[in-house]
Amino acid sequence: MHRSCSSLLCAAAVTLALYGCATPPEDPEDRAQWEEENDPLEPLNREIFAVNRVIDGLLIKPAAMIYRGVVPDEGRTAVRNVLGNLKEPVYLANNLLQGDLGGAGDTVARFAVNTTVGVAGIMQPSADMGLPRRPTGFGNTLHIWGTGEGPYLVLPILGPSNPRDATGLVADTLMDPFMWIASANDVDWITYLRTGLDALDRRANVLDSLDEIERTSLDFYAQIRTLFRQQRKEELRRAAQRVSATSDIGIERVAAIAEDDIERAPNLAGLPTAGAPVVAAQPAAR
Repeated sequence: MHRSCSSLLCAAAVTLALYGCATPPEDPEDRAQWEEENDPLEPLNREIFAVNRVIDGLLIKPAAMIYRGVVPDEGRTAVRNVLGNLKEPVYLANNLLQGDLGGAGDTVARFAVNTTVGVAGIMQPSADMGLPRRPTGFGNTLHIWGTGEGPYLVLPILGPSNPRDATGLVADTLMDPFMWIASANDVDWITYLRTGLDALDRRANVLDSLDEIERTSLDFYAQIRTLFRQQRKEELRRAAQRVSATSDIGIERVAAIAEDDIERAPNLAGLPTAGAPVVAAQPAAR
């Protein structure tokens, strides 16, 4: 795990060095287009994109198709919920770094409720209590701190990104307490299993939509680049709105949610037992 983080940091440094060597066109119109695309490493990015497509076609996509075909919707939702619940400590750290005390309180309450009443996060009773999952990461934190996104990047295996989000990915990995617990107990395979399942579930969720985009695109690479930027911009806009909306709520929300949870406890006797099928309240956000 430590070697993997070091490799990511080295790769980021090399990428930034290459970006510094990229030369913008001299023609004004070409330069304007170059700046709008913000993709000075496009030749390299396209090469990585092509390799990623080969790996996806040979390994990831077939595995995702099998996963979707074998595991029912309820099972995939339960897996997604558990994986999302394990990310809550990282969300909490970023809530605090963003100065979002209301969001931090919601995250603590959500993790407590879903881990206990929701049976290790398999279900999400917090959603019925007005606490749907609100993913965030260090990439969002850097954005709130005023850090620019930098040039468009295509990372090996991981796909579309930028220096800010790539840095955030490394930071979020290092913030994950469950990763360190697994490493300290020589069970790193649990971390690898979590990462693999998360990637498999994400790919299974976009099987049809990604096929449609590829089928209708004249330039699949350019289309993915545009869609990634649009989606990321919207994610950051919504995240900033959530931070603004919850900034005045404060950490006292935890006590209110805990009290409400206690009052609701007698009504939870009908929860399925360990051997019974479980259907999650709703799919978790990514």
